[in-house]
Amino acid sequence: MATDYDAPRKTEDDSESIEALKERVPDKLSGAVDVEDADNPSGFELPGADLSDLELDVVVLPPQEDEFTCVNCFLVKHRSQLDHDTAAGAICSECSA
Repeated sequence: MATDYDAPRKTEDDSESIEALKERVPDKLSGAVDVEDADNPSGFELPGADLSDLELDVVVLPPQEDEFTCVNCFLVKHRSQLDHDTAAGAICSECSA
């Protein structure tokens, strides 16, 4: 039997009026502010915040024996990703493709 997918569907759930549905859904345009910010759930500082008093500790490791820096993409890669070594420097397999 063929089904007409464009025909309106009538179910028992359609008995609610549009006004009843509007009452159940919170008004997103209201001025109320949620306690938990959905766009910033873990409390990261947003752009433009003053971070001048924040001190960061970053450990920078020197190049390891099994690593090289690609002269094309300037990324530090493992030796297993070395495609070829030229006079200009090493090139990774992704850049040579």
